[in-house]
Order: sequence, then C-alpha cells, then structure tokens
Amino acid sequence: MTDLNALHYTEEHEWIAIDGDVATIGITDYAAEKLGDVVYVDLPAAGTTITEGTVVGEIESTKSVGELFAPVNGEVVEANQAVVDTPELVNSDPFGEGWLIKVSTSSLPKLLTRDEYTALTGE
Repeated sequence: MTDLNALHYTEEHEWIAIDGDVATIGITDYAAEKLGDVVYVDLPAAGTTITEGTVVGEIESTKSVGELFAPVNGEVVEANQAVVDTPELVNSDPFGEGWLIKVSTSSLPKLLTRDEYTALTGE
C-alpha cells in the first residue's frame, strides 16, 4: 500500500510521487470515485513535453469525461499502458497500478499535503 501522506496533491485531484527528478502522476481515489466506472484513458506519449496547468489527457467514465491536467512542467518518460488497456485500474487501484504518467521534471509547483487535500475535498 502506498503511503498516501508521502504523496503530493493538486486541487485538480491528482497525486504526485517524487523519485529523484521523475514525478509519477495519477488521479486520487476521490476523483476516481466521482468519475464512476472508468472505461477509457487517453494519455500523452513518452517524449511529449507537458506544461503545468494544461490538459494532457482524458479519462472517460460511464458518467462523464474528465480531463487530466499536467501538475508539473517536463517531459513524459512513460505512460501507463496497463491503464490504457485496462482503464478500470484507475478505479480499483488509483494509487498503485492505476498510475497514469511519469514525467521528468526539474522543479515542482506548490502542491498540497494529504491533510490539505482532504480538507479541500471534505473527506
């Protein structure tokens, strides 16, 4: 189990795990629950340069379509093909196998702690 307190969060309901200069990014359990059953995930390809705050992907569910916003500037080094092939991983394991992209980044914006994020969502 991932230590949720060790992660960073955005107001757009993404989590970020930092390992050196690589940020692994996914959506939170709160976002996955609000989306409902995820049926399709579109992610940027490795090598894509992303800019913080821009839409870089899409997550479709039986209820709605959600946009994936880039929480950092950098270059995508890996997209999770398992999530593309099996979108329900976003619902079943959002903090583990349901991660979305890994980005090489040299700086991080102001991010939320777990406590700040749970205060934001009221969870």
